[in-house]
Amino acid sequence: MITWGISANSHNAAVAVFNNQRLIFASETERYSGIKNDPHLNKDLIYELHYQGLTPDRIVWYEKPLLKTLRQLTAGQGLNLRENNVERYLREYLPSTKLEFAGHHHSHAAGGYYTSGWDDACIIVIDAIGEVETATIWEGQGNSLKKLWSLSYPHSIGLFYSAMTQRVGLTPNEEEYILMGMSAYGDASKLYFDISHDFIDNYGNLKFIRNCHRGVKDYKLGANEFDIAATTQKIYEDYFEHLMIKATRLSKSKNLVLSGGCALNCVANRLTGRYFDQTWIMPAPGDAGSSIGAVLAVDKTHIKWTGPYLGHNMSSTATNDKIVDYLLENKICGLARGRAEFGPRALGNRSLLADPRGNDIKEKVNAIKQRQQFRPFSPAILEEHVNDYFDMPSGWNNSRYMQVVGYCRHPDLFPAIVHVDRTSRIQTVPKDGSLFRQLLELWYDRTGCPMLLNTSLNVKGKPMVNNSADARNFENLYKVKVFS
Repeated sequence: MITWGISANSHNAAVAVFNNQRLIFASETERYSGIKNDPHLNKDLIYELHYQGLTPDRIVWYEKPLLKTLRQLTAGQGLNLRENNVERYLREYLPSTKLEFAGHHHSHAAGGYYTSGWDDACIIVIDAIGEVETATIWEGQGNSLKKLWSLSYPHSIGLFYSAMTQRVGLTPNEEEYILMGMSAYGDASKLYFDISHDFIDNYGNLKFIRNCHRGVKDYKLGANEFDIAATTQKIYEDYFEHLMIKATRLSKSKNLVLSGGCALNCVANRLTGRYFDQTWIMPAPGDAGSSIGAVLAVDKTHIKWTGPYLGHNMSSTATNDKIVDYLLENKICGLARGRAEFGPRALGNRSLLADPRGNDIKEKVNAIKQRQQFRPFSPAILEEHVNDYFDMPSGWNNSRYMQVVGYCRHPDLFPAIVHVDRTSRIQTVPKDGSLFRQLLELWYDRTGCPMLLNTSLNVKGKPMVNNSADARNFENLYKVKVFS
């Protein structure tokens, strides 16, 4: 049986395909449409799946539309029955088929738990808002998921973070990660008392005084935007710690599954080891990943997680020898081969790579990507060498999907991958026999350096390269050699 999980009609749409209980494909639709965070399904993606014989026998939708409609009505957003009519929406793209629904936070929790490889776990879900819920705590035992606690709209740390993202001049629901990077340049102590006093009711009850859904554009006009960013990050981390404390009181498991869009806050994620022995975050913990989670929530079954390379497959004639030779001479190149990564991080198959040791590399790569010069880059490092170069936070032996930051032990040697606070968002590459692993091994053999700068093969405001035509366009437009 072919089952499609779908997350769409809100933001960052995605489709996941299961053959019986085996996950065989997952992709965000933005990779096909070229529209960053495209909220809608895409006919090119659907055609590709049909062409491969993957027409769905059933579809599982990632949230419950009636509950969402009722929340929107009570929040003053109008009666959106037509917009939330999933059957009508899907008819624009697909023939009629069996349709099932999973709850929004249930989809997040299931996507994390049933891909973790664990038979017991505490699951924390944090996002801006589901149908009604904004944060939930679950317990996983065997194939069973049980909700232990929930917080409902308008109380939402995710909405607060997005509202502050907009306040500092960024795009909410898209550029929260930029605010996270800005936070290292600010001083949280200058505004912490004022902002926490104005927004947080009580860290213990995790409630808010102000409804951030309406935005906070008028708040603290004239305040330094980097200080606002630093304070926002600090408040999120304090709130996150209180949520973890609550979770440890409700669940005895020392395994943490973290899900929801807020699980992408890799700076805060370093704190999980204070309360849990180990942490699992699927590489697409936001709504796109709920295309996987919705199916697992309904089927209530663990799957074997084989990795994030689930998207469009690109054949390639590029050899690692040629790539390393080029990097040694030119320092920067693109790489697009194999199956595209599912999730917001490039992990070696749709990457812009660079030598992390040059003093001018960070500036050059930021110029190529057309983004702010303060923005940091990630190192992809041979996993067995990570502790020689980085102080990994407690509870994190690896970071295979760039999900946590660590302090660089030798920041002067690797300026291209170190942020102003001496942290790096780390990707550890295990001995998995992959072409990217072999590339890093060859680079290490030739240079003695076990890492490369690794960032996504895109420019600001655009999705990652998906196919051969995208790779050629990137090379021609931005004058960067792309091996594909």
